[in-house]
Amino acid sequence: MSYPSPFGVEGKVAFVTGAGSGLGVEFAAIMAEAGADVVCADIDEATASETAGKVESAGRRALAVRCDVTDEAAVREAFASAHRHFGRIDILFNNAGIGDPNPSPLHQFSTEDWLKVIAVDLHGVFFCAREALKIMVEQGNGKIINIASIWGLAGSSSLFPVPAYNTAKGAVVNLTRELGLEYATSGIQVNALCPGFYYTRLGGGSYDNPDIVALCNAFIPMGRIAAAEEIRGPALFLASQASDYMTGQTLVVDGGCLAK
Repeated sequence: MSYPSPFGVEGKVAFVTGAGSGLGVEFAAIMAEAGADVVCADIDEATASETAGKVESAGRRALAVRCDVTDEAAVREAFASAHRHFGRIDILFNNAGIGDPNPSPLHQFSTEDWLKVIAVDLHGVFFCAREALKIMVEQGNGKIINIASIWGLAGSSSLFPVPAYNTAKGAVVNLTRELGLEYATSGIQVNALCPGFYYTRLGGGSYDNPDIVALCNAFIPMGRIAAAEEIRGPALFLASQASDYMTGQTLVVDGGCLAK
């Protein structure tokens, strides 16, 4: 499938964190379909390799790298390896993330769980954005798409309490605004994608519970949880020339939740 300008990303190199599962697989897939080569980074090297195989099946080059986004040195090496392999990085999907391991009100929340979520969902975004920007500033162009959440723009406890996840994603939204301003004259656009409810394993299999699915469907104005592949169109928009005059912004794709 070919995508006409301004939605094509032919000749670009995309770096996707958390590429081994969930929305990360979809980001890698749409980048390959639209013409980009893809670095598939994940803490699980086996699943990163599986996604890389899908990229290659689409006729594009792929590199699978193991990357723990909470490990500053590992992030540095992953980006250095990608840069050595492809010679450039044009697009970063800053996607790796986890949910609160034990959703609960703050007075019952463990320090261990808090630090774990903040390390992945916020520090990991910082480490990866910093390494990508070092390369993009030198190139004079680039796109960073930070994957936040509707829970970075509103509280979730009307459904369930996930205070660490909300905190991290809210910080990612404002970091996106800051980076959009910092690099506005550098040929680099930084935007956030804020998904609502998508069928992935982020919630630890909570969508296997029909009561939770019913609760979510009742909350979503469109009345349904989205299929993971429905994120592809918004992702391609932010990665392509179509969004060249957009930076520091949040694109919400949530079936209408935040319109309420």
